[in-house]
Amino acid sequence: MFKLPDIPLSIFSKMSQLSAAHGAINLSQGFPDFDVDPKLIDIIKETASKKVHQYCPMSGLPELLQETAKLIDNTYGRKLNHNKEILITAGATQGIFTSIQALIEPGDEVLILDPSYDCYCMPITLSQGIPVRIPLNKEFLPDWGLIQKKTTNKTKLIITNNPHNPSGRSWTESDMLELSNLLNSWKHLYHLSDEVYEHITFENTHLSANLYPALHSKTIIVSSFGKTFHITGWKVGYVVAPEAIMNEIKKVHQYLVFTVNSISQHALAQYLKSQDVKKLGPFYQKKRDLFRSGLKESRFDLLPCEGTYFQLASFDKISALDDTSFCEDLVTKFKLAAIPVSVFSAHKEEKKVVRFCFAKEDETLINATKILCEI
Repeated sequence: MFKLPDIPLSIFSKMSQLSAAHGAINLSQGFPDFDVDPKLIDIIKETASKKVHQYCPMSGLPELLQETAKLIDNTYGRKLNHNKEILITAGATQGIFTSIQALIEPGDEVLILDPSYDCYCMPITLSQGIPVRIPLNKEFLPDWGLIQKKTTNKTKLIITNNPHNPSGRSWTESDMLELSNLLNSWKHLYHLSDEVYEHITFENTHLSANLYPALHSKTIIVSSFGKTFHITGWKVGYVVAPEAIMNEIKKVHQYLVFTVNSISQHALAQYLKSQDVKKLGPFYQKKRDLFRSGLKESRFDLLPCEGTYFQLASFDKISALDDTSFCEDLVTKFKLAAIPVSVFSAHKEEKKVVRFCFAKEDETLINATKILCEI
């Protein structure tokens, strides 16, 4: 009778509900708890008083498309036709959903590298495609031998996420070369690159698909203004794709949302003119370092974090519980919410690892580490 009868309440909603019910510090969902830039607040107040309350063009406000193209050019040196190769979306999730709906036909296989964001599988299923979930290696990096083995004549798309949620790992030059070789080996294989954390990297520079011309003709890139500017509730993102693919994506987009919130687009177009996204990495690196240093005396083992605002931690020395039960105990007994890493994967290998979000006020992080050091 229904298409998705077996889909439960997401772990993110569940943990946030538990967090609210128990008055816990919420390090589960990936959203900041600090204030938005006052300059952006001033811009949107001013914008709201103008005649900007009707539909924007379907592809996006022309000025925002232009500023997005400038951002990509300034960051990666890639020049895009903003009218034909960029689409403004209602958040990155809508960009991912729309792109998959445009590409995937019944029976097509889509490679997903686990652990992965839960929004990847749903549009594949709704398109009657087949998700092929491939585990990353023990370091949470691609196992290219296994990926090659799983690629067949039915494989239409590979979805990648770099920097990676939930692990915080970043790809290497070798990984990008392997990806390029894979796409070159299969004529009908396309690539969806989820780069919502592209500006949140630390010691290593982000290797965007934008940097590799050999990838451009077969790659769709999705990113997020919400993640970049701490405005996740605005739900504004963008998609980059070659014109032929973009035309198909727009066909779905026009019937899914038609156009994105007009005030947000006008405000972001103005705000982008004066922003330096290179400051974002150092900003979050300080928070990462504060959080990690606060856990030095804890019994958690911290895994590498090269990007995003997530920190993985093993609790193997603390508890024999599985990660979901451990997170439930954490929020009910210790008033702190985290996410079990097992929920990001179809391969339920028990690693006893949880994910913390450090996109929080310093005081929140300090209080959280005090709790975690007592466990």
